[in-house]
Amino acid sequence: MLRGILTIGGWTSASRLLGLLRETLIAAFIGVGPLADAFVMANRIPNMFRRLFGEGAFNAAFVPMFAELRAKEGQEVAARFAAEAAAVMAFWLVGITVLAEIFMPEMLAVLIPGYVADKEEFALVVTLARITFPYMPLICLTALWSGALNGLDRFAAAAAAPVVFNLVSIGCMLGLRSYVPTVAHALAWGVSVSGVFQLALLIWAVRRAGLHLYLPRLRLTQAVRGLFGRMGPGLVGAGMTQISQQIDIIIISFLPASTASVLYFAERVNQLPLGIIGVSVGTALLPTLARHILAGEPAAAKVALNRALEYALALTLPAALGLAVAGGPIIATLYQHGAFDAAATIVTSQALAAYAVGLPAFVLIKVLTPPFFAIGDTTTPLRVALVSIAINLALNLAFMQPLQHLGPALASSISSWINIAVLAVLLHRRGLMEWDARLKRAVPLMGAAGLVMTGAVWMAQQAIYQPMAGGWVTRLIGLGAVIVIGLVTYGLAGQLIGAFNVKALRPGRWR
Repeated sequence: MLRGILTIGGWTSASRLLGLLRETLIAAFIGVGPLADAFVMANRIPNMFRRLFGEGAFNAAFVPMFAELRAKEGQEVAARFAAEAAAVMAFWLVGITVLAEIFMPEMLAVLIPGYVADKEEFALVVTLARITFPYMPLICLTALWSGALNGLDRFAAAAAAPVVFNLVSIGCMLGLRSYVPTVAHALAWGVSVSGVFQLALLIWAVRRAGLHLYLPRLRLTQAVRGLFGRMGPGLVGAGMTQISQQIDIIIISFLPASTASVLYFAERVNQLPLGIIGVSVGTALLPTLARHILAGEPAAAKVALNRALEYALALTLPAALGLAVAGGPIIATLYQHGAFDAAATIVTSQALAAYAVGLPAFVLIKVLTPPFFAIGDTTTPLRVALVSIAINLALNLAFMQPLQHLGPALASSISSWINIAVLAVLLHRRGLMEWDARLKRAVPLMGAAGLVMTGAVWMAQQAIYQPMAGGWVTRLIGLGAVIVIGLVTYGLAGQLIGAFNVKALRPGRWR
């Protein structure tokens, strides 16, 4: 599992760093404002459907079924099941895409009503959304074949796909901007074109893994019906989550101009540790837990979950504290160029701090959900998600006026903490999670090491970064020094007080 985490984490790190380069270029070219807001909203539409159909609910149902069929009936049967699922998925996703292209204005009038009054900007969002929407079926099929590879414990290609997304997006932004009306149009084309390349990469990886890849005649086999039966509760849960996020979007559409792009840039920075840690640990944990549970090894499953929690917290706590304390220098160094000014840096760093409050919770949700999926229970996470969604909605409405751009970020953070608290209690009651002595001892010590790091980062900002904040190059050097000081301080403090032991990461020692 640790090898899988490191593989996924390495590729995800490369993707996130390229993503930061992409966001830096976007900030420099269009900053925060109507053009950036239009692209952010247009990009949210296919990603909303992607999260609904292509990731959470589908992977939660597909990976355990694929692993079970492979273990009991062989790889050929499992590969045939994947191909049959792909045929059904392709059919209805293409249908949704055709309908969305035709009725995009009507759909957006419901999804982002705050933009309808500005006819010019609304028309721009419609145009950009029509360009980006074909990304949805492409990336959903990519997610299917990623799930198959994950079921084979092959994580590299699926983790590398986002790298392709960022490379293609950057290429289109730089190469097409002279041939399309705005940089936002070039970005929109980059989204859809990247979907083609990502799917091609996964098809190549699946063939290389020895799976016979083909698209069979469309039919609902017993296995496919079982898949969609398992997906049902997850789809409802994902649907409710998307409804909650859509409520956020509606609220954002009525907030002052530039709010959408401010939250977008803040969230992208927050996504760096979230993607590297949360996605890596959660993706590697699910097949590991499924194997132990199928083999009747509950003790081994608990050990795997404890180590996943330990790895996640050891990396997430300092990341959250660092983003909260050093948000201003981070945003200024990454984004404050060209159209992105100092005022945008202030509000974006404030939003980043609000997101950072919930960063450990965002990561732990990805760790505490797979145990339910591994035993075929997709209903319980749904029920917990419904509670979290209701709280998120109430907080969004309460924060809308007094907190403005901070409201959606802070509401998401608070509701996520409540989500993991409920998941942890339910897992403990079912006997699926029991903190071992190593984890109980490590967590408070990690927190102490994080506080030491926070003090060091704050002092380094005052002594090193601030005197060097005049130009971009000196800002970059200053920020690098602050980050290195924070990492070294956390590592040394954690090692000295026994929060973690680097030697334990060696093969055979993680237990």
